[in-house]
Amino acid sequence: MAKNYYEVLGVSRDAPQDQIKKAYRKLARKYHPDISKEADAETHMQELNVAYDTLSNAEKKKEYDFQLDHPEGFGTFGDQAHHGFNDSQFYQQGNNQQADFSGFEDLFGRFGSGFGGGNYQYQQQNRAQQPYKGEDQHASIDVDLDIAYRGATQNITLQIPTLNAYGEPEVQRKTLQVKIPKGLKDGQQIRLSGQGQLGVNGGPNGDLYLEVHYRATERWHVKEADVYMTIDVAPWEAALGQNINIQTLDDTTVQVSLPKNAHTGQQLRLKNKGIPNKTPGHLYLVLNIVNPPAHSAEEQQAYQAFAEAFQQFKPRQP
Repeated sequence: MAKNYYEVLGVSRDAPQDQIKKAYRKLARKYHPDISKEADAETHMQELNVAYDTLSNAEKKKEYDFQLDHPEGFGTFGDQAHHGFNDSQFYQQGNNQQADFSGFEDLFGRFGSGFGGGNYQYQQQNRAQQPYKGEDQHASIDVDLDIAYRGATQNITLQIPTLNAYGEPEVQRKTLQVKIPKGLKDGQQIRLSGQGQLGVNGGPNGDLYLEVHYRATERWHVKEADVYMTIDVAPWEAALGQNINIQTLDDTTVQVSLPKNAHTGQQLRLKNKGIPNKTPGHLYLVLNIVNPPAHSAEEQQAYQAFAEAFQQFKPRQP
């Protein structure tokens, strides 16, 4: 009789997923062929992989529990009748061209193609030897906003949580050269092929997905492809609706006509002047009225004349 997967991992059927994972990692450290001194370490490791592959997946676990609860449904071939489910015998039946599977198609059909008729144990054992792609990983980086307008290649160092070959959690430090393309929106991802977790049994490595965000400053912030730029405006420029020149992040100078009596916080949209994405964003100028200081006698007199000219203006209404 093949070992029960719960017995292989040393857990109960109602064990939560974190306990199953902890048990697997502990046994993997003991039986991993690269470090284990046990004579049958490779066999144990294969059993552990098959057991964990099944019990860590909710659907596979449900199907396996169904087998355990209905052993009679898996033991009606010849000598196996009423003796439960024997993995090695069932494997032989599954590869016997003369085996008669009539009457069992409905039963195995419940489990889908993954159980493959009478070949389930063969497939599960074989799966442990098959190459698997490593898991994809995700990280985020912060870069300066001007990179959105010109692109850049940068060396970045990441600390990524991962599992080593023995199932132990560790932090992997990676230094990578990353090409950040022009026009990338805030929050978009860059895919670095093969920079994720290592593959299993010779399988390909997973991929690393970098989510790019642009650093906000007192002057700039970004929402997807739209850029918000705070610009300082003199009181007379705002009141009279004068023309002002501003320099954008793509090193161009743009002349902007302010509306008369513009106020702090008011936004002016420059169409398609945001991040040059496939669908360009807009540049929003956020006005900030700045009053000049009055240090000299002449400057103070100018403010006094200004106050006399606007005696009816009440900035603090009751």
